[in-house]
Amino acid sequence: MRHFDVQIIGGAVLHDGCIAEMKTGEGKTLVSTLAAYLNALSGNGVHVVTVNDYLAQRDAEWMGSVHRFLGLSVGLIQRGMTSEERRSNYNCDITYTNNSELGFDYLRDNLSGSKEQLVMRWPKPFHFAIVDEVDSVLIDEGRNPLLISGEASKDAARYPVAAKVAELLVLGIHYNVELKDNSVELTEEGVSLAEMVLETNDLWDENDHWARFLMNALKAKEFYRRDVQYIVRNGKALIVNELTGRVEEKRRWSEGIHQAVEAKEGLKIQAQITYQSLFKLYPKLSGMTGTAKTEEKEFLKMFHMPVVEVPTNLPNIRQDLPIQAFATASGKWEHCRKEVEFMFNSGRPVLVGTTSVENSEHLSDILKKRNIPHNVLNARPKYAAREAEIIAQAGCKYAITISTNMAGRGTDIILGGNPKMLAKKIINESLLPFLTKEAPNIETDGEQISRTGLPKITIGAFSSGLLGKAALMAKYVSKSEGNAWTYQKAESLILESIQLSQSIQKEELEKLFSEESEIYPLSPAIALAYLAVLEECEEHCLAEGTEVKRLGGLHVIGTSLHESRRIDNQLRGRAGRQGDPGSTRFMVSLQDEMFQKFNFDTEWAVRLISRITNNEDTPIEGDTIVKQLLGLQVNAEKYFFSIRKSLVEFDEVLEVQRKHVYDLRQLILTGDSDSCSEHVFRYMQAVVDEIVFKNVDPRKHPSKWNLGDLLDEFIGIAGSRLSDLFAEVTEEDVLSSLEQINGVQSITADAFSIPYLPAPPNLFRGIRRKASSLKRWLIICSDDTSRKGRYGGSLNLLRKYLGDFLIATYLDDVQNSGYDEAYVREIERTVIVKALDSFWRDHLINMNRLSSAVNVRSFGHRNPLEEYKIDGCRFFISMLSATRRLTVESLLQYWQSSSSQS
Repeated sequence: MRHFDVQIIGGAVLHDGCIAEMKTGEGKTLVSTLAAYLNALSGNGVHVVTVNDYLAQRDAEWMGSVHRFLGLSVGLIQRGMTSEERRSNYNCDITYTNNSELGFDYLRDNLSGSKEQLVMRWPKPFHFAIVDEVDSVLIDEGRNPLLISGEASKDAARYPVAAKVAELLVLGIHYNVELKDNSVELTEEGVSLAEMVLETNDLWDENDHWARFLMNALKAKEFYRRDVQYIVRNGKALIVNELTGRVEEKRRWSEGIHQAVEAKEGLKIQAQITYQSLFKLYPKLSGMTGTAKTEEKEFLKMFHMPVVEVPTNLPNIRQDLPIQAFATASGKWEHCRKEVEFMFNSGRPVLVGTTSVENSEHLSDILKKRNIPHNVLNARPKYAAREAEIIAQAGCKYAITISTNMAGRGTDIILGGNPKMLAKKIINESLLPFLTKEAPNIETDGEQISRTGLPKITIGAFSSGLLGKAALMAKYVSKSEGNAWTYQKAESLILESIQLSQSIQKEELEKLFSEESEIYPLSPAIALAYLAVLEECEEHCLAEGTEVKRLGGLHVIGTSLHESRRIDNQLRGRAGRQGDPGSTRFMVSLQDEMFQKFNFDTEWAVRLISRITNNEDTPIEGDTIVKQLLGLQVNAEKYFFSIRKSLVEFDEVLEVQRKHVYDLRQLILTGDSDSCSEHVFRYMQAVVDEIVFKNVDPRKHPSKWNLGDLLDEFIGIAGSRLSDLFAEVTEEDVLSSLEQINGVQSITADAFSIPYLPAPPNLFRGIRRKASSLKRWLIICSDDTSRKGRYGGSLNLLRKYLGDFLIATYLDDVQNSGYDEAYVREIERTVIVKALDSFWRDHLINMNRLSSAVNVRSFGHRNPLEEYKIDGCRFFISMLSATRRLTVESLLQYWQSSSSQS
């Protein structure tokens, strides 16, 4: 493969950290090699991110050979890999992965308990990324804020109860819905009924949260439909990406929506970590897509990535026919059926794009009644498993393909068919019956692809002979192993044999298969048969492709307009690749979901259509209606942009906090033993400072300070250990001590002591501990808080004394426990990380609830975002304080018990 000139332009665009808009079939996969290779030379690692496992594997195998030839290592991250495999692949120069796996690995690393569990390149896991279908990942995913979801276990039981109550409530009587923003509002009757059933006096009680559970249950009932937004498989509710039609097994809706959907379906409530967008963490980011220009402002404003249109290699001669409008949905589907049937009779391949699994199967049923052979490609596993094969033959003569949205499908529709996929199918059909008696599992292996109505391929005598030999050997191998092969094992052998044919010269294969050889290896036999069949398939596809071009190329039908012009353009882009002929047609009915969602006044259009014709099957192609429809699309784009912008602004607040917590975690996990101990000392000083500032005002005389409360709280940190030492110390003793030290300007690096108060154990021996002690004193002295008052000096000395006492007591207990330093550091590391994780999870739930709660404050003319920032900052400070306190108390308690046992 040689890069076209326009592909070199695309590579330069990616290297500059921009988005390269390249039309379908222009070779984006090959373009990525240019920027990936150049940026991998620094040795910091490059991530090429695709939208699913299949594309990541295909690109790693296909393009990986280029990078390996040039001396770079290539890694691949796939679902089901072990931590060791992931670590090895992330350490390669170029790593191919999908956005879901990348997100989970980042999150898992930030939940790991030890340095050995990390899989990414810490401390700098991100360097440069190329995101395929970048609009799908950065824009479409933006409408679902994805966080670590994990409700407290006591909440799990409430979801099924709320689901039952939601079933009792009636739309229009007990609650109303707003389709535009998926919101629900309870009426007075609804509130009364819910309170009676739930046996609560106040549905909106902030301590009870029943209102939140019920609202989520009603949203699950009205807006989240089975086989549209999700499918149920193996007892789990799995999200269907409405834009790509793919099932996203690892994604979960946030804010309790997913649990509400599971409760509605009677499934087990699951709380798990969900994927979150990480791409802002890359110092340099670029992307590729076929459609991004319409969203250029959003990319620039939110991600600082300009969109550069790369010209096509050959002129685009596709014909985009006018949009057709129908009064009713039934009229639209009937006209769609007629158009499909007309194209089928003429021999042209047709691709029909639908917006949901439900619609794709509805059209399939209509075509079945007319005996029109077709293939369906949607989120159901029986279709998805054969995705590449269905797309590969979608350009054949007479091929009819019905698909949910085609975004990111990743396989080009080649006119005349894909010879490699066709040859593989012939090999499978010829050899699988001899290798295994097991029938394919439709759930995992997919439903057989319909070739009814497609031209039959006649294999020549030479190819048939090689296939016959391979079939005999397959029969012998299967029989010798007692017919014990599974369908998957047989299919894997054929796939490996095909890969063998690509990696070994034909002469070498013939040598392995020669009659002089003592054995007859099966893989070379299959590989030789594949090469012979492939040669004939290439001739067949070339001839058929010429015929399909003569007929007019691929015809694409869109069965409704999407909320974004970009998604419609993706579907149009399937036709007319690389200068091929083709045509597209969009059909809409005034009963489509988009019109209902945006309260579009369709009555005038219905009246207009009824004046022109009484037949609901008759389409209208007038400019007036088309302008109105496109205007509605633009308004929808603006509306969803405002939602995404709001989500990004809210998430930026959390992003700062998340970065702080994750950086802290990695510092503790990957730092040396001294840095871990330093963290513990810093935590202890911080806990002491909080107690002191809570009870002391530097502007007032020490006699006005709450010294009794301060003493009680300080002793309470370490329990009996400090209570014994401070048993006879009174408030007056502390006051006298402070008067004695008033005016002291300098201290030594040893543990600081105050007259009349217990002296701390002098364990600040050695240069490291003395330096640590002095460093803490410098930090205390540079603190602005204590400078504000006349008695700031006394306050600082009290902070130093109590901090030193707590740290010295801790070191004394550790020393008395008898454990070696490595074990002590491991305990410290584990306690800090577990305390941080525990409070961080709770903090995320609180922030999630806060984001819902602050919207109500807009009624009081307060800015929800500013309110979220203020309260979010307060929550975060409290979370860090609670983490420090729990860490210190846990460590003191642990070593006290260990010390007493020893």
